[in-house]
Amino acid sequence: MSNNSYIFPLAQKRHSTNQIAPKVPLKQVVVIAFLTIFMLESCDSSRIYEQNQEIDGAEWAEQESKEFVFSIDNTEFLYNVYINVRNKNEYAYNNLFLFIEMTAPDEKFFADTIEFTLADKSGRWTGTGIGNTWQNQFALLKGIKILIPGEYKVTIRHGMRQDTLNSISDVGLRVEKVGIRVEKE
Repeated sequence: MSNNSYIFPLAQKRHSTNQIAPKVPLKQVVVIAFLTIFMLESCDSSRIYEQNQEIDGAEWAEQESKEFVFSIDNTEFLYNVYINVRNKNEYAYNNLFLFIEMTAPDEKFFADTIEFTLADKSGRWTGTGIGNTWQNQFALLKGIKILIPGEYKVTIRHGMRQDTLNSISDVGLRVEKVGIRVEKE
């Protein structure tokens, strides 16, 4: 047998049927997307409250405050409170100072100025990003015991040293129940 007698198997030519995928009506796509989002949202059983408020034109005026009101009915658990911040790539700073005020149902008042880091030392944004928008969730209070059931109010203003802060598009508040029961005193 000569060296030329060995023949490599040839790849079979695949025949294209030029089939077009069936079109799914837009209404079905919207319904499926809505149901998926609803199911994902409902899986978050620890969340008591979460709201994000858009900042018009991503230009946050110094005197513009965002107010969040939530209720705590069960004082047998510990709670976490988070601040949500969305910034654009064009945000000029690596940090953000916020003035945060919280009023309890008994009118007791808590106020603080807190610095949040939005970019690391090399300038890379922290959090998760889609397109030119980045989202961070910062712990404000962790494992706190709520003593008085009722309505709580949180007010947030930016504390940067300029009248209008550009490229912060949203700010929000999240309150979640920690799965730890607190012993009654």
